[in-house]
Amino acid sequence: MARLILPQLGRCIPVAPEQTILQAALEAGVPYPHGCRSGRCGSCKSQLISGGVELGKHSPFALTEEDQAKGLILACRSVPTTDVTVEWLDVDYVAMPTVAQGATVVAVESKTHDILAIWLKLDDRSAFRFAAGQYLSFAMRGGPARHYSMASQPDDELVELHVRLVPGGRTSGLIHTSLKADDRVEIEGPAGSAYLRDVHGGIIVAVAGGSGLAPIKSIVETALGAGMRQEIHLYFGARTEDDLYLVDHFCALEQRFSNLVFVPVLSQATKTEWRSGFVSEALAQDHQDLAGAKAYVAGPPAMVDAVGSVLAGCGVASSDIHADVFFTPGDGVEAVA
Repeated sequence: MARLILPQLGRCIPVAPEQTILQAALEAGVPYPHGCRSGRCGSCKSQLISGGVELGKHSPFALTEEDQAKGLILACRSVPTTDVTVEWLDVDYVAMPTVAQGATVVAVESKTHDILAIWLKLDDRSAFRFAAGQYLSFAMRGGPARHYSMASQPDDELVELHVRLVPGGRTSGLIHTSLKADDRVEIEGPAGSAYLRDVHGGIIVAVAGGSGLAPIKSIVETALGAGMRQEIHLYFGARTEDDLYLVDHFCALEQRFSNLVFVPVLSQATKTEWRSGFVSEALAQDHQDLAGAKAYVAGPPAMVDAVGSVLAGCGVASSDIHADVFFTPGDGVEAVA
């Protein structure tokens, strides 16, 4: 059995055969930075100091060939072939205590033809501390637990989630067809490393696709509420007008805060009032130099990959791109809806 040595914690952890570095670390209770667990977001990017690993399939955005030449790996895709010594790169990562508790549904509201917003009153809100951009595990009777990002701010009394109806998704289907006020559900969290770095003073670029607007909403509103005065560029990508939501809300915020720029983009726009094309294309058209910026990206895998490539081309360091990848069963990984 291989051993995983973590100098940052002074720990040595056994790794079972075929187990990834991330799996072994989490099983041992180590708060290892991670997000998607499937090689897409890059949150678990780490330096392989010694030893060997078998690196599984991953997105070139999450780990480039240049990264690999420097000895970088993704903990979620790396199975040790020998004893390994590893350090994660996200030195700003702070793990929040994970708690499990019950919650009561306060309200359910339709936002689009396939996205619902739900508000939860937790049994012990003070015990549930999260950072803007993180997610929780949600379970209701009749369906498996699924991950949904918080759209509310960390200090809000109620926890707001946005749930897209996924074709064939058991839990999202139950939420859309039967969840109602006063229902009881179970939550556990928080989790995720694509959260707001509030000590950063550079430009913020926030890009959302579909229900990926939930964590981006939390990040942008929290930054504005905390008095962060740097430029904040918020891009929201959707297919058609029917897929847009909260546009009036963000337009109102844009009027209120001079440092916020809100750009909705439709890939299949039918009206000239909307910016048309892919959100990654709009980002590339608007910016050439984003060196020193922090970027937060949430949405489907293809969008995250495309936006990540644009950001890298604009000079954003990979360590400054924080991605939350929203998978569906069709993406070939464990379902999240």
